[in-house]
Amino acid sequence: MPPALFSVEFSPPRNPEGVEKLRATRTELAAVGPAFYSVTFGAGGSTRDGTLSTTLEIQQAGLAAVPHISCVASTRAYVRELLQTYRDSGIRHLVALRGDAPSGMAGAAGDFRYAADLVELVRAEHGDWFHIEVAAYPETHPQARTPAEDLQNFVRKVRAGADSAITQYFYNADAYLRFVDEVARLGCTVPIVPGIMPITNFTQLARFSDNCGAEIPRWMRRRLESYGDDRAAIRAFGADAVAALCRRLLEHGAPGLHFYTMNASAPTLELWRRAGLPVPRG
Repeated sequence: MPPALFSVEFSPPRNPEGVEKLRATRTELAAVGPAFYSVTFGAGGSTRDGTLSTTLEIQQAGLAAVPHISCVASTRAYVRELLQTYRDSGIRHLVALRGDAPSGMAGAAGDFRYAADLVELVRAEHGDWFHIEVAAYPETHPQARTPAEDLQNFVRKVRAGADSAITQYFYNADAYLRFVDEVARLGCTVPIVPGIMPITNFTQLARFSDNCGAEIPRWMRRRLESYGDDRAAIRAFGADAVAALCRRLLEHGAPGLHFYTMNASAPTLELWRRAGLPVPRG
């Protein structure tokens, strides 16, 4: 089995202060040597220019930048141009997503319906130049009609040409392990990397989780609720619980971990330390 790979995710900053903060965060995280730094693509392409500029800045800094590309509100002409820009910049790794429509635009027009369509285009026009990641949902995509349909949709993306996958965050290791087993029975054995969300703000986490269908287990939710506004207690408990999750996932064969940083370094670095992840020497 190849060594586990650990990566981090950023969102494009929306103002000059955010740009400077992200630069500092990137520098601090570079000390632990992430395999790559992915950059999200906002709902309906709302951060389209920011995704491009942030990705190119990371790449030009000598780090491995991995842009997200979304189907929603994207034309084939735009995607072709974007792919060529990334290729010309030496980028060889993408995250291909269906993406979310912005609020009030559920039917946002575009030339792609599913992420599999986007994967097919990348493969048809760029061969093996790009390593393509897709999304996986161990607890089922919130818009899927059934868990079985969601599994088939994931397998379809892989058969279209995806190399590996990154999951939505979760706190139930069994959901991830079961998902990996179920898609393997369908003949799909690409690496599926768990997405890891640090816990620093329970109110915010609960809102995110309700929107994206990521369950906060009852025992965890009750404990977090019990801390009220005690941010220090929430962070300490969250670091313990999520580090234990990271260790369990790796012990059961996860091919790596992908950290949703929320553009802050400290929570991810704390998890890195508590989970005993490798740090480059020198």
